[in-house]
Amino acid sequence: MRPLLFLRGTFFLAIVCFVISIADASAASVSEDIVAKVDARYAQTKDLQAEFVQETILDGFTTGFTSSGRLYLKKPGLLRWDYLHPSEEQIYVNGDQVMMYVPEHQQVVKAALTKMAASKGPLTLLQGVGNLSQQFTILESEDGSKDNEQFPSLTLVPKPVDQTPPTIRKIVLKLFPDTYFIKGITLFEVSGNISRVMFDNIQANTGLSSSQLTFDVPPDVVVVELP
Repeated sequence: MRPLLFLRGTFFLAIVCFVISIADASAASVSEDIVAKVDARYAQTKDLQAEFVQETILDGFTTGFTSSGRLYLKKPGLLRWDYLHPSEEQIYVNGDQVMMYVPEHQQVVKAALTKMAASKGPLTLLQGVGNLSQQFTILESEDGSKDNEQFPSLTLVPKPVDQTPPTIRKIVLKLFPDTYFIKGITLFEVSGNISRVMFDNIQANTGLSSSQLTFDVPPDVVVVELP
């Protein structure tokens, strides 16, 4: 697998942990009104699909690289993330198992999400345990509750897990003001890397089948299992 594709998928893992975690999260006492609205919206969401644009900026580089595609999520713990442009890649998450498939290379990388994810804090939420306040210190955005585009915004600071410092410095969460679905997630890593995903055309509770979010490895594809 080419380094850029693998790196793109690795950044995705940090984001996907949060996408699934907030779908199962409970309201926190800090910024309670906003968080409660997010919680209420995702508590009612059994499945979800959306278009996304992901921009990744590596520390030390003035320009980043941009990808786009489509997201599919189904509770509990199923997620499919399809990169469509500029190249195709499919990522499937089923509980703690993640598979990254690049059709052009006829290769699948298979691993445990807990070992690959940049931030392990949200993973207990992926299993349906805990809430946002247990995993993050939740702050309102610096200008109150909305950014310059008038979207509600929160800043989440990961807490250490088992005395291990987080690899993510903070997460900025942007919300649609009418539905309180997630509009954007920006991850600021301790390393200086920044990854941003913006969602659009969100559809919820359409009755997604689990088969649409699972992957059967084709017989002519090479499987690489990471330790």
